[in-house]
Amino acid sequence: MGFSIFDWLIVAAYFALTIAIGFYFTRRGGSSMSEYFTAGGNVPWWLAGVSMVATTFAADTPLVVTGLVASRGVAGNWLWWNMVMSGILTVFFFARLWRRAGVLTDAELAEVRYGGRPASFLRGFRALYLAIPINLIILGWVTKAMVTILSISLGISPWIAVGICFAITVAYAVAAGLWAVLWTDFFQFIIMMAAIIILAWFAVDAVGGIGALRAGVATRFGSETAALSVLPVGMDGGGITAHAWMPLLALTVFLSVQWWAAWYPGAEPGGGGYIAQRIFSARTERDGVLATLFFQVAHYAIRPWPWIITGLATVILYPNLENKEHGYVHAFMDYLPTPWRGLMLAGFAAAYMSTIATQLNWGASYLINDFYKRFVKPGRSEKHYVNAARLATVFLFAASLLVTWQIETIESAWKFLLAIGAGSGLVLILRWYWWRINAWSEVSAMITSFIVSLLAFAYVRPRFAAEDPNGDAWVMLVTVAVSTVVWVVVTFATKPESDATLDAFYRRVRPGGPGWVTVSNRLGFGREKIPGGALAWSNWLAGVIAVYASLFGIGKLVFLEFGSGLILLLIAGLAFSWIARSFRNEPEPPADISRQERERKAA
Repeated sequence: MGFSIFDWLIVAAYFALTIAIGFYFTRRGGSSMSEYFTAGGNVPWWLAGVSMVATTFAADTPLVVTGLVASRGVAGNWLWWNMVMSGILTVFFFARLWRRAGVLTDAELAEVRYGGRPASFLRGFRALYLAIPINLIILGWVTKAMVTILSISLGISPWIAVGICFAITVAYAVAAGLWAVLWTDFFQFIIMMAAIIILAWFAVDAVGGIGALRAGVATRFGSETAALSVLPVGMDGGGITAHAWMPLLALTVFLSVQWWAAWYPGAEPGGGGYIAQRIFSARTERDGVLATLFFQVAHYAIRPWPWIITGLATVILYPNLENKEHGYVHAFMDYLPTPWRGLMLAGFAAAYMSTIATQLNWGASYLINDFYKRFVKPGRSEKHYVNAARLATVFLFAASLLVTWQIETIESAWKFLLAIGAGSGLVLILRWYWWRINAWSEVSAMITSFIVSLLAFAYVRPRFAAEDPNGDAWVMLVTVAVSTVVWVVVTFATKPESDATLDAFYRRVRPGGPGWVTVSNRLGFGREKIPGGALAWSNWLAGVIAVYASLFGIGKLVFLEFGSGLILLLIAGLAFSWIARSFRNEPEPPADISRQERERKAA
């Protein structure tokens, strides 16, 4: 079935509304660097949180999840579900600290936390590293996914269609910066969620209902447990065993190493990236924390199930499909009637554009704030830097097109990005809580992770079959082990930061904890608790329980297992109640921190 005039009218209406929303904020977003990259720090938590979710909902994610589910069952999603623990860590340990740092980008933190030439080098190096190779890989795989979608669904050249989406996104991202990104994200998220829920409904109907879906995937995977279990382990006569596709070594690495050791966009240990950018944009510390918590819940517990349901349906509808990821697009083309087919196409465009807009704005913030303004043209006007940011956005757009041609599969790019970020996560966590970490700790961790991961991909990964997760696990373990040894040795072989640098950072952020007791005593603050105190740990545990219980409980309800589903949701509710109670009893930030925040906003 093709697209009717009504489908195309829905797509046209989507583009018209997106353009109108985006350009409405041109004057406000272009008034200063702060407005262009962090919306002036005046964003309510719900808008910042929705924007985080929309940004991580790219055109590639439904395809990746469909591929994982169709080949490995529901539990295949543990490739990314393990990141919950890192995300909740950001909520209760790092969101407040990022807000207090008062920086425009996470790379700028280098010259707040460290001093001298090493700090300057780290800031410039990290900015270029994240803005160009890392950012372009992400832009490339998202664009490749959109090309795949349009190649299957449209009768015109997919590059023309992608070019239209890209051109519109670049236009409003260039014109209005983060304000346009935030509000178009909000609109686009509504379109995306409506589209994927409707597709899931029609896909289930096509296979005969939930009962027929469960029976069909049980036949395909050998048992209902193998297809629908949310856990990648089971029990046999010898005790706990992993599914065939998930050896215990790989599972252990996912659950005990990857979530804290690997840097990955949207799930950075210690926070960072565009998640930190949204925290910077929040009105207050509390807004930053609530936005990040909302993101974790929506990202992991609520949003995946429509993708998963559709992915399972494609196992029955397209049993002989060579590329499992393509099943999602075939389902939307074959089973959605007018006008829902038009809404789905608009949803794919929204998913693509929300991610692209953020990546362009985020990447430009590094190029301008942390490289151009810092090292090339310091001391120019705000208007000059905003215009430079607009040119940087266009540059990233053009460069990403070249990268798209070099990416073979979405999942391979995903795994590669995980590997090259392995080993640096622990440094990014400890820099907040241990005074002895210095600039060279971070530099050595980043460089070593990149080099060792490339060598591991070349010499370790080929020793395993292409589909064997043990190969990815060994790449991760080797990279983490070597990188950790290197950065620890470098830390103690180089001088610590000066007392003046450490004192200035502590006064500005007040991280507290035993790792800073020497500095806090020297400043006359005494031994301070970390923000949130002991409740931060209990909230982290409660947050992890709440997200996983919500995720699994919703899944049980979807598959009509109401008893176990309601019990899991009750557990999630109790965990959320604990978090809410601790929020009510949480003390206000130190008075000098609040004063610094007011002064920064006034400036």
